[in-house]
Amino acid sequence: MADNDKERLLDHSYDGIQEYDNPLPTWWKLIFYATILVVPLYMWDPLGIGLGPGREVAYQQDLAAFAAAHPQNTGPTLNDEQFVALSKDSAKVGEGKALFTTTCVACHRPDGGGLIGPNLTDDFWIHGGKPTDIHKTINEGVLAKGMPNWGKMLKPEQVDVLTAFVISIHGSNPVNPKAPDGVQATPDSATAPVVPAAVKKGK
Repeated sequence: MADNDKERLLDHSYDGIQEYDNPLPTWWKLIFYATILVVPLYMWDPLGIGLGPGREVAYQQDLAAFAAAHPQNTGPTLNDEQFVALSKDSAKVGEGKALFTTTCVACHRPDGGGLIGPNLTDDFWIHGGKPTDIHKTINEGVLAKGMPNWGKMLKPEQVDVLTAFVISIHGSNPVNPKAPDGVQATPDSATAPVVPAAVKKGK
């Protein structure tokens, strides 16, 4: 063994084996020390290494951008009369029908006559039949009965046109509709009388 190799043998040994002093390369240690120096800058601002807006500001900006792109529909922006007027706009009703076809037919049938969900074309409503009631039911859903809260998946204007479509099919008398359920309320009239379904059917 060369003399310089002997000098690199450490004094202690384990099971008769001496440890050889083999330091890390200088370039590796320089990179390691550099990462330690960068940590404070990274903790302050990982985006611009001290030149950007900072993590908290960037986070708040991202939240604001997401909220703008995904507005929460917390309630109707139209009143009963305005929903009725919207239900007479063929273009808006067409938009609502397209949404109904992709979101509602599995439970209400394409004609709204009711399947798993209730008939949407008669005068009887479980959760209220005024236009704003219908909007609220669509927007908030009925989770206990498996209806999603569409207000979290659709834009506010989409919920509006979907409501308009449901109003527009009132009285369309589809073939073999589901039996009436709920209380009577005509969606195209904000002052419709409320009559229990049992009375209407003579029960």
